[in-house]
Amino acid sequence: MSDVIVAPETRDLREMASVVADWLLARLPGAEGLEISDLSYPRGAGQSHETILFDACWREGSVPHRKGCVVRIKPRGFTVFPDDLFDQQYRVMKALAELGGKDSDDDAVRVARPLWFEDDPGVLGNPFFVMERKTGRVPVSIPPYAREGWLKDATPDQRRVLWRNAVRQLAAIQRVPTEGLDFLAGPDGERGLEQEWGKYRRFARWLQDVEPLPVLTAALDRLQSLWPANQPEGLVWGDARIGNMMFDDKFDVVAVMDWEQPSLGGALHDLAWFCVLSETMHGRGATYGAPLDGMGSREETVALWEELTGKSSADLEWYEDFANFKMTCTGIRLAHLRGTPGPDEAAMARRLKVA
Repeated sequence: MSDVIVAPETRDLREMASVVADWLLARLPGAEGLEISDLSYPRGAGQSHETILFDACWREGSVPHRKGCVVRIKPRGFTVFPDDLFDQQYRVMKALAELGGKDSDDDAVRVARPLWFEDDPGVLGNPFFVMERKTGRVPVSIPPYAREGWLKDATPDQRRVLWRNAVRQLAAIQRVPTEGLDFLAGPDGERGLEQEWGKYRRFARWLQDVEPLPVLTAALDRLQSLWPANQPEGLVWGDARIGNMMFDDKFDVVAVMDWEQPSLGGALHDLAWFCVLSETMHGRGATYGAPLDGMGSREETVALWEELTGKSSADLEWYEDFANFKMTCTGIRLAHLRGTPGPDEAAMARRLKVA
């Protein structure tokens, strides 16, 4: 499989090792002989935040310690989203880790445990946080996991296990009580569908400050005219896909990753996002990958999700259309940042059903 580093920014990792060692010493009272080693960028994933893996080794008295860590740095110039939710990203992961209990608990959302948050930009150039490093395999998007790599090479039965475990985690997120997560509410305290709607209206306006995009306005008008009746409460992960999950050798979920756009927007946003991307990457209508036997169909995913959450998926088609709008906004923004041509307007109109 090809190894591709995808990172918005990179830096001298040897220099960073020294800085992180000094910073970490202040957070590990009694640590002696602290060394930071094996710094690297993740391969095949991570397009919005600079994310760096490293190992920390030290002694406390005669006892050796070794911890695998991940540092995630707040974006500087390469900002994909208009809403700054870096603090909320750390806080929701911390809350989920504290609720999680044992990793074997199917009711637990399996996240990497956040360890430290640093809001001083003077250390690494911007605020950052450090979390524990999980060990496993990720179905990466670059190159698409359905075209090459370990998931393509797996058997249909193994893929079936992976799919079921992924949907179980998707459902576990919707069983998380939202009490105590008020820090995820919108700028004016909004929750539910209004919160997600407001976020992406702001996104569309932000994009149109760069260039007029009437197709986005038309898509918003269409969605608003078809406003869904079913608006179940729930936590929004924000980028719900198997490419943001890590799996062990038994195809069980080790960690749910990339919580950079969380909200209290409601249960159906993540299910819709998951279904749209699954179809795109490995479903019957795959455009970036190829169909993979064993992966559940949209209908099977929805049925299992409803069974596990006890929530209705009524009006899911509307949320899938909204997910396509969100993905279109993200694609336009990434093209702006990379200086590459944006999506074809006619293709956008067809995708957003305003052609």
